[in-house]
Amino acid sequence: MDLWERARSFAGEAAKRSQELSLEAAKRSSVLVSETAKKSKEIFSETATKSREIAAEATKQADLLAGQIMHLASDIPVPSIPPITVISPLPSAAETAPDADELKRYGITEDLREFVNGMTISTFRDFPLQDEPEMSDVPTVSNVRQDLNEWQARHATLVLSAVKEISKFRYELCPRYMKERKFWRVYFLLVNNYVTPYETKYFEELKVKAEEEKTVSQKEISQTSEPTTSPEQKDTKMPSKTSTSSSREQDLDVFLLGDLGSDDEGPDVGDDDDGLDDDFDKIDGTTGLESDDDDDGEKKPAAGKAESGKE
Repeated sequence: MDLWERARSFAGEAAKRSQELSLEAAKRSSVLVSETAKKSKEIFSETATKSREIAAEATKQADLLAGQIMHLASDIPVPSIPPITVISPLPSAAETAPDADELKRYGITEDLREFVNGMTISTFRDFPLQDEPEMSDVPTVSNVRQDLNEWQARHATLVLSAVKEISKFRYELCPRYMKERKFWRVYFLLVNNYVTPYETKYFEELKVKAEEEKTVSQKEISQTSEPTTSPEQKDTKMPSKTSTSSSREQDLDVFLLGDLGSDDEGPDVGDDDDGLDDDFDKIDGTTGLESDDDDDGEKKPAAGKAESGKE
């Protein structure tokens, strides 16, 4: 029994002590909470005060800096802004369209337009023309095949921009129903009667122009190849002409007077003298100054001497 009483008293004391500790812990907790709240409030108020002070200082510094900038900006001269150049607008399709002379030169006339207006997609699609193998090495420039000649290529470019029907047909047919090459072959076969005179005239004009340029170039080459003779060269050539004329006069004298001979031609001087006497006898005989008897007697020996001299 004593042990049981002692246990009961010990348990009561323990419960009492536990109660006291709980009350003391709750009291201390409330005190700690109140102190923490007080400290937090003080810190918050202090932080707010510091923030307001920092904001006021920053505003003051910003106003001071703005005043300095305004003062410096008033001292700096303001540069004059150059006038803005007006950019011309890009030319429209109507401005870049070819003129009437070029259209007529390449056969795009009103007759051609009326003929094209009567065409349909079936006109091209059902045209009896066999497909040819595509030429991969032939380039396409400006939506036009370059296997056309010069005139046809320009005509095709102009007709695509001037005649909307052809542009529409080409857009719907190529390359879904036919190749580009076949489309233009069919087109030029259809409009052959309308464009052939203009194409022929174009190449004839090119041929005439090429011949004129060739003639001008040949004239320029001939003018540059002709040698120019200076006055000094003309003076040097004059003596040669006089020398040739003097030699011709000497030849004429020899022909008229005969070959009188010279000492260099042979050692026999007597024969030359006899020939000279015979020539004088002939002259005397022809003048008729002496009598007929003398003439008869002297003509024969003289003739004999003349023959011997000629031999």
